[in-house]
Amino acid sequence: MSLTLQVLLGLIAGLGLGLGIAGVEGAWAAALVGWIEPLGTLFINAIRMTVIPLVVATLIVGVSAAPDPRAVGRLGARSLAIFVVVIALASIVGVALGAPLLGAFDLDPSAVDALRASAASAGEAAQANAKVQTLSEWLLSLVPTNPIKSAADGAMLPLIVFSVLFAAAMTRVEGERRAALRKVFEGIQDASLVLVRAILATAPIGVFALAVPLAARMGLAAAGALLGYIVIVSSISIVFMALVLYPAAVVIGRTPLREFAKACLPAQGIAFSSRSSLAALPAMLESVRDSLRLPPQIGSFFIPLAASMFRAGAGIGQTVGVLFIAKLYGVDLNTAQLLTIAATSAITSFSVPGVPGGSILVMIPVLMAANIPIEGIGILLGVDTIPDMFRTTTNVTGHMAAATILARGERAGDASDDAGAPRLATGTSAAASG
Repeated sequence: MSLTLQVLLGLIAGLGLGLGIAGVEGAWAAALVGWIEPLGTLFINAIRMTVIPLVVATLIVGVSAAPDPRAVGRLGARSLAIFVVVIALASIVGVALGAPLLGAFDLDPSAVDALRASAASAGEAAQANAKVQTLSEWLLSLVPTNPIKSAADGAMLPLIVFSVLFAAAMTRVEGERRAALRKVFEGIQDASLVLVRAILATAPIGVFALAVPLAARMGLAAAGALLGYIVIVSSISIVFMALVLYPAAVVIGRTPLREFAKACLPAQGIAFSSRSSLAALPAMLESVRDSLRLPPQIGSFFIPLAASMFRAGAGIGQTVGVLFIAKLYGVDLNTAQLLTIAATSAITSFSVPGVPGGSILVMIPVLMAANIPIEGIGILLGVDTIPDMFRTTTNVTGHMAAATILARGERAGDASDDAGAPRLATGTSAAASG
């Protein structure tokens, strides 16, 4: 049985057991969840343990091995262009589908009053904890004063900037010393891949252990207005993946549908259960190299960059969330405000942290742009588990689809890249056979 099928079965079994426990009263049910949950936490911690050394080593090896450093710049520019287009499209789809669906959804006045009351304290706490960066602050944060601290804090984008700059500087180092330094990072990369492969072998158990407590807590109690919001966000995410991301990979990326869907499943399973794009990063690296067999620079540069700043699901989640809060507080939105919501959601999505509920925490500027009460985010934080699972899965699917699109322009240069960087290709093959 393939690992992909094992992960899928683990997810289904975990959700089934969790929903079964949710309907049972008794100390044994809580104890069972308490025994299973740490296994999921250990699995996620093990994955996150590999992210920093794997990303840094992969970026440094990939960039320093490029025969022409300008090729990395071109790949980066094309990556950013795809990010902007896809996220803008996701935000537009969120508004275009979310507005009429929520408009057709009737809210019970008593439910509205209860939700507003519960939102006040939660919204104030979320607003106090959410640090919204200005554009200048975001730009300044890209260059870390201490890359070691960035690694310790899990600040991936500044760490990526440092790694790329360090690798570019390596191309100016004298030949033998450059080769020796690159071999060190190649060794770190290969060892990290071996470790990742060993951890991913336990993915069915880890995903099962993550799914059980999630399903046990959400249960079947969600109803009314909140259930409508959950269904709408989740459904739009599925529609966006099915009608935009998968066709883009097939038509533009020229990847067979079955091959692309199979390659996405391991990362999607981890993303769905962990609600973290970064947690799915090692699985994505494995898939683009071993399943899709994309050019080395896609795995070494694009996938780490995408996992850090490209979140199509955030464009959907933020727009629909803002529209729901506006409806809850009786705020009528005109066309200009709807466009403002879509544009602001697309911009702020680049600063969403790769953690569960990240897109909710940066929703404040979107609410402010449309003059909608900020305390409404307290409601969304309380029911964000299920929508976040679908948003994160959308993020990962977007990463994989964009990778296939970028690969089309990179395959033409594979011959020259392989000649200039034989170690990257052989290192990956060696790790795959280990």
